[in-house]
Amino acid sequence: MTVQIPSAYIPGYEKARSVDRERADNYVSHTAIGDPVMDAIVEELSSLPRPLAPRLIRAGMEQKEDVLRDAPPLFKEFFTRTCLIEPSWLDHDAFVPGIRAFHANATNILAGFVAGVLVDGFSTLIAKSFVSTGRVVDSGVRRLQQNNRHLVEIFFPGGLDRMGDGWKLSVRIRMVHAQVRRLLSQSEDWDSEAWGTPISAAHLGYAAACFSARTLKHSRTLGAVYSKEERESFCAVWRYSAWLMGIPETILFTNESEALKMHEIGSRIEPPPTVDSKLMANALINSAPLVAGITDSGDRRKLVNEVIYPVSRALIGKDLADQLNYPKTGLLAAKIRLFMFRLNNEYQKYLAWARRRGGDNMLAVFSAALYEETGIRYDLPDNVHSELSSDW
Repeated sequence: MTVQIPSAYIPGYEKARSVDRERADNYVSHTAIGDPVMDAIVEELSSLPRPLAPRLIRAGMEQKEDVLRDAPPLFKEFFTRTCLIEPSWLDHDAFVPGIRAFHANATNILAGFVAGVLVDGFSTLIAKSFVSTGRVVDSGVRRLQQNNRHLVEIFFPGGLDRMGDGWKLSVRIRMVHAQVRRLLSQSEDWDSEAWGTPISAAHLGYAAACFSARTLKHSRTLGAVYSKEERESFCAVWRYSAWLMGIPETILFTNESEALKMHEIGSRIEPPPTVDSKLMANALINSAPLVAGITDSGDRRKLVNEVIYPVSRALIGKDLADQLNYPKTGLLAAKIRLFMFRLNNEYQKYLAWARRRGGDNMLAVFSAALYEETGIRYDLPDNVHSELSSDW
């Protein structure tokens, strides 16, 4: 295989190749790939006045044919034809057990997602793409709420139907990634020879694997319970959402087992966590209480230091936690915190059942997601640096 491997990946790639040559080769080849279809579309949109682009995107999402009639050609082709093509493996009925499992285990899934899965993902060089924009540092709470909203909507019944909000948010994420990729590629701050393509297909394939299989793993550690059918279905939901986000099938997992292998080989290839990874992980952890509505500084600090950091350490493991500069917590203390977290969850479930308040589980999750009066926003960033960009 002849591939120009970004220099940051060379040490890990050489080690990973001795473990799984095919997957290692595939991973590094995708570090040079973005999303050719959507990259071309956002380039086309970049020539339009700013207020017009989000109106066109909304019209595309809502299938407003009268508006799309005069849209730019690539954009029009995508929303009138390309996005209507479904993969041969898609089976909407197969989502039902996974949706049921999500609603039964929502709080554990959300906790595992924030304290484990997002940290898994941002321990890689993908953190550099996000830190370079300042998006999480400036707007950590909003970023987490957006992640939570997407998670909630793809696991809402019908959410991944063409007019469902899960479908729209997945495609919106694809467009945002393409726009950020475009802006970073034009930035002097981005070193493509060292880091490859910004928000590359490799990183997105890795992230999708984490969102599916690692969410199952971490949430089970926190007390979630799934049948084999529910685990398969949960991954099927994420697979289709990832496909909508533009992740090529050449690096898109097929099932839970493949997703775990993707995570393993990607983790071997990715360099040790950089300062960007440390910044991202700790910013996300410290934003979590605000997402939960805890605004008192003393209460936030107590929750972060006494619960979230120890639970996160127990999920991601001592080595990675130390690499990310987590506060020191003994392994026994972390396990005790994990046990207490699970015990409290079971107690809350009992209270909800006893009071016939079975909806409390999902109400807590909805409250941690971003819902705006104007509905889904379709603005795209117009500057690589978050503080200089218009609102989006």
